[in-house]
Amino acid sequence: VTATGREAEDLVAALGALVDGHRVALYPSWETLPHERLSPRADTVGRRLAVLRRLRHPSSDDPATGPLDVVVAPVRSILQPQVPGLGDLEPVELVKGQDVDGGLDGVVRRLVDISYARVELVEKRGEFAVRGGILDVFPPTEEHPVRVEWWGDTVEEVRAFKVADQRSLGEVEHGLWAPPCRELLLTPEVRERAMALAETHPELAEICTRIADGHPVEGMEALAPVLVDELRLLVDELPADTTVLVADPEKVRTRAHDLVRTSQEFLEASWATAAVGGKAPIDLGAAAYKTLVEVREHAAGIGLPWWSLSPFTADEDLDDDTVVLAATPAPGYHGEVSRAVEDMKAWARDGWRVVVTTEGHGPAQRLHELLKDAEVPAELSDSPVLEPGRVHLATACFESGFRSELLRTVLVTETDLTGTRGAGSKDVSKRMPSRRKNAIDPVQLRPGDVVVHEQHGVGRYLEMVQRTVQGATREYLILEYAPSKKGQPGDRVFVPTDQLELVTKYVGGEAPSLDRLGGGDWAKRKGRARKAVKEIAAGLIQLYSARMAAPGHAFGPDTPWQRELEDAFPYVETPDQLEAIDEVKRDMEKAVPMDRVVMGDVGYGKTEIAVRAAFKAVQDGKQVAVLVPTTLLVQQHYNTFRDRFQAFPVKVRAVSRFNSDREQKDVLDGVRDGSVDVVIGTHRLLSKDTQFKDLGLVIVDEEQRFGVEHKEFLKSMRVAVDVLTMSATPIPRTLEMSLTGIREMSTILTPPEERHPVLTFVGPYDEKQISAAIRRELLREGQVFFLHNRVESIDRVARRIRELVPEARVATGHGQMSEEALEHVMVGFWEKEFDVLVCTTIVESGLDIPNANTLIVDRADAFGLSQLHQIRGRVGRGRERAYAYFTYQPEKPLTELAHDRLATIAQNTEVGAGMAVAMKDLEIRGAGNLLGGEQSGHIASVGFDLYMRLVGEAVADFKRGGGAADEPEAPDTRVDLPVDAHLPHDYIPGERLRLEAYRRLAAAYDDAAIEAVRAELADRYGPLPDPVERLLLVARNRA
Repeated sequence: VTATGREAEDLVAALGALVDGHRVALYPSWETLPHERLSPRADTVGRRLAVLRRLRHPSSDDPATGPLDVVVAPVRSILQPQVPGLGDLEPVELVKGQDVDGGLDGVVRRLVDISYARVELVEKRGEFAVRGGILDVFPPTEEHPVRVEWWGDTVEEVRAFKVADQRSLGEVEHGLWAPPCRELLLTPEVRERAMALAETHPELAEICTRIADGHPVEGMEALAPVLVDELRLLVDELPADTTVLVADPEKVRTRAHDLVRTSQEFLEASWATAAVGGKAPIDLGAAAYKTLVEVREHAAGIGLPWWSLSPFTADEDLDDDTVVLAATPAPGYHGEVSRAVEDMKAWARDGWRVVVTTEGHGPAQRLHELLKDAEVPAELSDSPVLEPGRVHLATACFESGFRSELLRTVLVTETDLTGTRGAGSKDVSKRMPSRRKNAIDPVQLRPGDVVVHEQHGVGRYLEMVQRTVQGATREYLILEYAPSKKGQPGDRVFVPTDQLELVTKYVGGEAPSLDRLGGGDWAKRKGRARKAVKEIAAGLIQLYSARMAAPGHAFGPDTPWQRELEDAFPYVETPDQLEAIDEVKRDMEKAVPMDRVVMGDVGYGKTEIAVRAAFKAVQDGKQVAVLVPTTLLVQQHYNTFRDRFQAFPVKVRAVSRFNSDREQKDVLDGVRDGSVDVVIGTHRLLSKDTQFKDLGLVIVDEEQRFGVEHKEFLKSMRVAVDVLTMSATPIPRTLEMSLTGIREMSTILTPPEERHPVLTFVGPYDEKQISAAIRRELLREGQVFFLHNRVESIDRVARRIRELVPEARVATGHGQMSEEALEHVMVGFWEKEFDVLVCTTIVESGLDIPNANTLIVDRADAFGLSQLHQIRGRVGRGRERAYAYFTYQPEKPLTELAHDRLATIAQNTEVGAGMAVAMKDLEIRGAGNLLGGEQSGHIASVGFDLYMRLVGEAVADFKRGGGAADEPEAPDTRVDLPVDAHLPHDYIPGERLRLEAYRRLAAAYDDAAIEAVRAELADRYGPLPDPVERLLLVARNRA
């Protein structure tokens, strides 16, 4: 038993190096409290149930589901009562060649029974989809979803597939193993009790009726005490010969105490209370955390020995039950490798056994070379037989080492050597689904959506129909346009599906009016947009060629120090991050000034890329300027750079409003005479009196937030020095493609492994719940953002919060304060002088406060989607679980639009899931930032997608050396053959998926692309029927 979930993960990783890793398992705790109106995540539940299943019914043939030797549990999971019999729940198991009773339909029923949700397209854990004879399932315990192909009632094949493009990855040896996704299953008994409860407790009627109908409800686990017989504890599920071992009992005890207290507060603000306003009419107390003492007595009662491992020595009169381990912690070296080597030399000389563990092979290899150079006997081995007088280097995830005089043995870990944590358990990153590199356009057309047809202009999509003409069946989209005569119905256009690439959904601000067919308006608007686009393209190309002609500084290759700096990075880099770093370095090593944009959501590790680039520049004797838009960011970046560079002779200084004039002058003098290597500041650095001795690299953070004249200044710099721009506003993929080779771009899509999805609650504003949420955050020493977007009433709200939670230190911040006052509040909040910041939307821009992990939004219905999404991105930056509460006024009915928005935000909680909609909204902003704000009018007039296409064409023209001459539009190729070529409804049932397939085909312009579509269809939907084969032949003719 450990105090926290993080310690439990570390311990599992460490034990894996000592005993067979398959026989150690983590029993994770819920991220939610027992009485919250939130359900635990499917993957947490799946992992818990997999452990319980292995304790009760281990399988003999597969180590991943076989018997266990050690279960590591955070204290939270041993205090929490759970539904009985979870270890006996049968997972759905399918292996290749198996004949299944009841066939596919039977399996579907079982998946529904164990709380899997049926969807069209599997994207999240706990979902499944059926298409013909293919079943897709995403078990919570697997890294990838699994695709099962059937032949009648026989399983023909089991493959894993990627969420991103839905294509298969390869066969899964052990088949499908899908544990339930909820701990409260809707069995007939549970449904019966829910029915009875709905009748006696009207305030629970809504949730109970849905449970009684067999629909899982968010947060229904809170009702477990009244829906099942009695709850049990984890210790009840352990085999009889188990020993319970508590690591660091003092810490565990404090943690347990806090949990019990918080859980109590949430009980008081739980379902029933919130609904009735009085004391809970039903007793949900059975679900509350037990105290540690109760659990310990219960364990003793069923005969489990209870050991504790304490770092403190007990009293002098030790009883027989106390064993003292004669060991002291290993010395800490904080990166002084030479001192460590000396010590190891001494130990080896004195005949000690020395083990050094590192978390990766790289550091072990380098250390091995160092020891060889120092003539210390050392060997690399992962299962060392310890010999006295030798140093054994092994890879293992131990956090800290020890030395024991008694055993004459010493263990030194990577943490002891470097003073920073290694990357932590490497397994976590597997759990994070990396974002789709948008292979599938998730924007589905719904009847009534406004669309843009490249030749006819802005119309409205009505429906998709099948027509048979001369014996050939085809599908068409029907688009409606403005009536050609007043008082007439609108004109309609039938677009065959092979011309789908001409139709895009209209995105770009307010809904426009529909065009008339054959009217000249559309052609004029398109012409204007095309002309504007040409000018932009010309400007970009000009800048590009000037840069190519300018002599730049070619930086040298990486130095050993560079490697040392990079090894000291305390996290695992994501693949995208590594790629971006390599691209930046390659650019720097060329003799042409660099101009690269790195895009990535806030907190995705862009700063680390800047740190490494800056260090590389300084290694070559050049100076680096880092430009950021706000004083707070200057502070944050300064701290990061200073900490990362502290072991090296690099001088970092900051210029901002917080320095006195004297300090500023000193820094600027240092910049002038070259004694300052890296200077970080706001636009103050762009002023005339800043002179660099030898500037080699400029790093700009969030360029779009600088003013016009500053941007012009930066533009002129691009021709002279290397420039690295970082942006959190996503730039549309289409634009990125078309600008390839003009401005280099790197995109970081994978979230760092530390980030968890934010638990999101949407509901009416309720003071009890708000104060409980603030208290829970204070308990874990975190901070709270309270968003109230009206300046006139903000002080009143802050006063009310002080009354509700008197122990909280509350500050307010809004845009009407003087800039200096606002910065002081922000920096104060960042330095933890306040617990709650009541503010307007100023938090949506670039603020990084890892310690603030609860967000409460007052009147969330008044915000736009992308705003809500960006604001929610402000929390959940640290390792703690983050909560977002979007509240609205209970007495005011929500408009339908607001309701949709809040529903969307509640459903899209994955990190980096930047929802399709919000993404679009942000992309429009991102495109404007990149191309200049005056473009937004044109984007609105022809729609975003078409506008992007025009940019691409214009740039390509210029690259070919075309220039200003107006190109005629490409001919529109149509192939009309009297053959039956379409996607039958029984092959691809969902309209959204059919549209997507047609669109992929319409966009395929050569044989390879058409083959790729064929492979994908066969993989996702099964063997191709005749009409589909013919459809591919038609596409081939057209290409």
